[in-house]
Amino acid sequence: MANPFHVVLVEPEIPPNTGAIARTCGATQSPLHLVGPLGFRIDEHAVRRAGLDYWDLVEIHRHESFETFEESDPQRRIHLFSAGASRSYLEAAFEPGDALVFGRESVGLPPVLLQDRQNVWAIPTIGAVRSLNLSNAVGIVLYEALRQNRAFEDTFLG
Repeated sequence: MANPFHVVLVEPEIPPNTGAIARTCGATQSPLHLVGPLGFRIDEHAVRRAGLDYWDLVEIHRHESFETFEESDPQRRIHLFSAGASRSYLEAAFEPGDALVFGRESVGLPPVLLQDRQNVWAIPTIGAVRSLNLSNAVGIVLYEALRQNRAFEDTFLG
């Protein structure tokens, strides 16, 4: 895909989640952006192990803040994901090059990032569970974005 989707994690806390997300990014040629302070060192064993042998396939970018991420490409469309959003990600129209932004495992995205934004989406759940594991949420949204843009039409899946 010429313009891949950008996966953005704001202050991720759990090493195996970030490792699993990195592996998904490698499988989809999606750059991974790590924003703000991390709850771990990127070279921690748990992070590396979750990504297995795929780290060399992942394009990783570090940003000190969300503002510096936005400044890195001011034209990039941004979609933010929050369990408290009122619209489903299934209503979103994703375009190649878009950024898919996810927050910390414990508290999600800071409220200030969600203010005055149009593209704020939730992954609906049924029952009492209010949100999904971060790596699962990234996979669900990223593959929906890829599906909408027919990224796998020429890929043999058998």
